[in-house]
Amino acid sequence: MAWAPGMWDGLAWFGPLVLAPFIGSFLGVLVRRLPREEPVILARSACEACGRRLGPRDLVPLASYLMLRGRCRGCGASVPAFHPAIELAAFGVALWAGLVESEAARLWAGCALGWALLALAWIDWEHLWLPDVLTLPLVPLGLWTTWLLEPRLLAEHAVAAALGYLAFRGLATAYRALRGCEGLGQGDAKLLAVAGAWLGLEALPLVVLMASLVGLGIAALQRLRNRVVTAATPVPFGPGLSLAIWLLWLHGTRLPQPQG
Repeated sequence: MAWAPGMWDGLAWFGPLVLAPFIGSFLGVLVRRLPREEPVILARSACEACGRRLGPRDLVPLASYLMLRGRCRGCGASVPAFHPAIELAAFGVALWAGLVESEAARLWAGCALGWALLALAWIDWEHLWLPDVLTLPLVPLGLWTTWLLEPRLLAEHAVAAALGYLAFRGLATAYRALRGCEGLGQGDAKLLAVAGAWLGLEALPLVVLMASLVGLGIAALQRLRNRVVTAATPVPFGPGLSLAIWLLWLHGTRLPQPQG
């Protein structure tokens, strides 16, 4: 059978889907351990209730949870639904990217970006923190991806990364001077630098607009939960930024371009 052009791209679609639950399992480790400043690689997984070390049979993504009916094999305690949830979310990232991207390089880049942003959004949602160990590598990775896919845009994306960071840092400094409290964290500025590295200059205003709308939605959700929301109430901006960056990476380049 002759190897037709584009066949590799078709087969590559399955790779992220197969890996996604395992990636999601690792993302779960990051989300749980980074805020606690616990080792990520060296420490073995254990039951959060009884401390029993988990074996290979307990760590098969999704399958172990279903086979054990969501309970620890040792003590019978309920396993937090967080674990299958983030594994399913990682699978959803791969599935969405696969339905949009037809080129293998863009597919894998979109999955890598989406998985990293998923972890960042989850951590910021729970802890109001965007860890540098996840955020900062995305800047050179975005520039490298730009160089591979659109080398003529590399300089623009590098400038966009710098301007994105400086814009949010300047805004945070001005807010602190006027209000006497923090309005934007350094992690948000670094995440906007990620947006510049991956998306370029023109996308930055749209990223901020989309993220702001998501932030308003989060504030409204807090109000619905009968929480008091004031100007001083901390609202995570990372989930909105992460969602905007990923959606614009997948769909932004496919928007109709003005004729001229």
